[in-house]
Amino acid sequence: MTFAQKVIRFNKSLDLHVPLPESVEVMNPFCDRKVFEITQKFYIKFFSDNSRRTVLLGINPGRFGAGVTGIPFTDPVKLEDVCGIANDLKKIPELSAGFVYDMISEYGGPHKFYSKYFIHAVCPLGFTKNGLNFNYYDSKELEESVTPFIISSLKKLISFPVSGDLCYCLGSGKNLKYLLKLNEKHHFFRQVIGLPHPRWIVQYRRKSYKEFIQDYLEHLYVREFGNLNQTIRF
Repeated sequence: MTFAQKVIRFNKSLDLHVPLPESVEVMNPFCDRKVFEITQKFYIKFFSDNSRRTVLLGINPGRFGAGVTGIPFTDPVKLEDVCGIANDLKKIPELSAGFVYDMISEYGGPHKFYSKYFIHAVCPLGFTKNGLNFNYYDSKELEESVTPFIISSLKKLISFPVSGDLCYCLGSGKNLKYLLKLNEKHHFFRQVIGLPHPRWIVQYRRKSYKEFIQDYLEHLYVREFGNLNQTIRF
């Protein structure tokens, strides 16, 4: 099976039935046939090979990104305009997707980027509370309920194949702390490196937007080449 086929099979199998805190609901975009078909087109386009990739793990899908498209950090606008996957989803831009695809553009575009990297999430399904985004760690009750599901998902993810040498964690606060704790026990990756979450950058560090893209790229290039022979320019 190709990398794409493994991801598609994984997405199709996602199901979560655990006790949830009051007013918290699970978002599973893969239950929508139209969305699932869109994800198939995306992964077949960029992942139809057996190459091992380095993974970047976000928190969990949000309402305007992966919660809509089924593809992490990819809103309907970027999916069509940048990735070339036409869709009739409501074209609402998502802040994190904007940062990620600006970074991907500077890297060399989606074909080049996705040939080496795979973006996913610590928790592959998202949550809402009273209609608003809710992260898996926003409630201790929810975190404890979904931990077995997260562990099972990560075990499947590393077989796609994903490199076990290094994982980038998008979110250097609670998401990183949680992933490091799991990794210490289950040894998914030899090293986990935290990067500031795109949403935090856009919302709170907008003036340093380009510097954060530079930081992301330097991490990726150091990972690939061991050192930087020249400064990356915009």
